[in-house]
Amino acid sequence: MKQNTQINGNDLIALGYPETALLGIALKINKKRTGLTKVEMLAHYKMVLTQAEDYINHNVFGKLATAIIEGVGQHVEEEVIPLREEAVGYSVYGSDYIEEGAIRQMETAVKLPVAVAGALMPDAHQGYGLPIGGVLATENAVIPYGVGVDIGCRMALSIFDIKGIEFYGMEALLKEQLVKHTKFGAGHGFHGQYKAEHDILDRGEFNLNPFIKNLQDKAWEQLGSSGGGNHFVEWGLMEFMERDEVLNIEKGTYLALLTHSGSRGMGATIAGRYTQIAKEQCKLPYEAKNLAYLDMNSEAGQEYWALMNLAGDYASACHEVIHAKLTQAIGAEVLAKVENHHNFAWKEMYQGKEVIVHRKGATPASKGVMGIIPGSMTAPGFLVRGKGEEEALNSASHGAGRQMSRTQAIKTLKSSDIKAVLSDHGVELIGAGKDEAPMAYKDIHQVMAAQGDLVDVVAMFTPKIVRMADDGSRED
Repeated sequence: MKQNTQINGNDLIALGYPETALLGIALKINKKRTGLTKVEMLAHYKMVLTQAEDYINHNVFGKLATAIIEGVGQHVEEEVIPLREEAVGYSVYGSDYIEEGAIRQMETAVKLPVAVAGALMPDAHQGYGLPIGGVLATENAVIPYGVGVDIGCRMALSIFDIKGIEFYGMEALLKEQLVKHTKFGAGHGFHGQYKAEHDILDRGEFNLNPFIKNLQDKAWEQLGSSGGGNHFVEWGLMEFMERDEVLNIEKGTYLALLTHSGSRGMGATIAGRYTQIAKEQCKLPYEAKNLAYLDMNSEAGQEYWALMNLAGDYASACHEVIHAKLTQAIGAEVLAKVENHHNFAWKEMYQGKEVIVHRKGATPASKGVMGIIPGSMTAPGFLVRGKGEEEALNSASHGAGRQMSRTQAIKTLKSSDIKAVLSDHGVELIGAGKDEAPMAYKDIHQVMAAQGDLVDVVAMFTPKIVRMADDGSRED
């Protein structure tokens, strides 16, 4: 007799699924050819119900996880914290390039009772909670999804004492060492003798509670690796149109190394845990559920703040390891290093009082502060210096921003067209999927033009050899 592998509503109700629209979404998964047994499927159904953040990008359970996070079909029985009837003010830069979904999310965020001010960058697009490219200042409260899943995601740049013209005799070496010293993608890391050492692993915050202690070994394993999605390690040419006195670099073109990644599995796990705690402690209306916040005076708020800072420093350590390995591998001297993070929250002063400034996919741009704003794998990136624009909450974009969803890019773009664009720009690509194609991103020149009041351009970076994840991982 053929074994029944179908899962019915009663099976899911027994696992704790409510008899709402969520049940219908869950049952639709049965129609997919998953290759899993009934027992395996039920195990996944149970896990996604309690750990939805871990399944956001899962090829089978991703839509269900998203529905759970967004509160689809949930009965609202608890008393919720009302939003403001009138929002606090916020500034928008490059509104012509920003999708409606990101605008709606920002308009919800500035109605939070703890909101003080906001700003939307020209690379903004829809995310979970605060839009990517959204900046929000709050009073004595931190929003885990206002920081993002990849806590402390950042850019790091090394400029070498190698003139740009010399790149064309080093391409084989640069590619070889790039492949040798980097790893990409969710769950990937180093083992045994290949594990890196760094003081970050000795930080006292790892003893804060059993939750973070259990992540310490994973953090060591993934130290010096990069995430999936839009994370990259790339060689390129950095052009200074004039001497920069602060960096002490003469006019000219130099070999440079640019990296983009975050706090890996540790950061994502911290984000998931404290988002769940925030949602339990801070019941908000449906449209604001993912903006649940933690009071900075609460135990959970203090824990999250400490672990967010640990994750940010860990992300920095990952970049430090990558840059050290590759600098040594090519035998070069570093003329200058610049680093900045996005997906973070800072204590800053705004109109005379201390606030918590969340920059989810936004670059710090206080007066004189340097940052890196990348384009795409074929478009230039820019080394910038902040102007300290208070209306923008001292922020700028963190890149070009997506103009095409990952799904849309995968379905509509042709590999042959992507290869042609790479060839036209003289870029060699290692890894990456169609969802990271140059055409999936906004025009970086338009984005930069929209934030001329926020930053000054110091130099331009042109990608030449790019490595990204090639296993479908998405930790951006």
